[in-house]
Amino acid sequence: DDNAAKRKVCIIDSGINRDHEDLLGKTLTGEYDAGTGWWYTDENHHGTHVAGTIAALNNSGKGVVGVNANAKLKLHIVKVFSATGWAYSSTLASAVNKCGAAGSNVISMSLGGGRKSQTEENAFKAQQSAGVLSIAAAGNDGNTIVSYPAGYASVMMVGALDENKAWATFSQYNSKVEISAPGVQVLSTVPMNSGMGAVLTVGSSTYAPGIMEGSPVATATAPLANFGIGDAVNPAMAGKVCLIARGTVDFSTKVSNCQASGGVGAVVYNNVAGAFGGTLGTTITNIPSVTTTDTEGAAMLGQLGQSATVGVQPSSYEYFDGTSMATPHVSAVAALVWSY
Repeated sequence: DDNAAKRKVCIIDSGINRDHEDLLGKTLTGEYDAGTGWWYTDENHHGTHVAGTIAALNNSGKGVVGVNANAKLKLHIVKVFSATGWAYSSTLASAVNKCGAAGSNVISMSLGGGRKSQTEENAFKAQQSAGVLSIAAAGNDGNTIVSYPAGYASVMMVGALDENKAWATFSQYNSKVEISAPGVQVLSTVPMNSGMGAVLTVGSSTYAPGIMEGSPVATATAPLANFGIGDAVNPAMAGKVCLIARGTVDFSTKVSNCQASGGVGAVVYNNVAGAFGGTLGTTITNIPSVTTTDTEGAAMLGQLGQSATVGVQPSSYEYFDGTSMATPHVSAVAALVWSY
């Protein structure tokens, strides 16, 4: 709806990848800062991820769809984080004042800490009096501690939920949490080709794998073969994609044994319900490896011998967890509602 053009969301974060395929054509403005540089660069991916949740375009099947997906909503970017953390040459209060000066209606802050400050509190109170809605993350320590700026009376505190609308166990919870939103395994934009994505197809089936941390960036296609629990080298795996059950031996042993058997790729499926994140630790392998659920593993056991493609590829989209991911959902819905 064209009403969205009347609203502006200010994102105080790590900047934005202005040239992202899923953010092109949006009305983007921002600030230069001596400590963090230009607003349209993002070294730690966080700010671009937040921006995508708010405003990624609904563009012909590319990437993700933001809450405000029609390119009308204006975004103003105040960059306070560098790759290593806070690097802004001034205070949060100053960042908030810049959002207000730019004519923002909503301020989205996926940030916080334990200390409160009168200067900050005054700045938020002044913005509230001027009709600006400030929204911030509750924090990810899974306890009842109140974080700031979310804890100020003039700021809305956001907790995180999972896809079943259940409490995300990392989310801080207390009497100051006013609203909650999706914050578990949220897929959104990261600077172009800076992230990693896993792919897995068998026959005509497309699966949704996780990345085995430490896997090389590579893709392989070969017939799928059952490698059991992967605890011993088996020459029958030569030229095959190894389907491996989780359990008994560690992931690096499973993938290394697949490789030593002549396998060209590895898929490790769960031995309990759900998805999981695996890591190869310090073991270096040169075949792509991914993780998948028990259900998908069971389905693939019925597809042995079919052509399988397994890979880890550069991606412009990644899954993040946190009240940092819940906050932009709320900021974006606030702007959407307000645009009407």
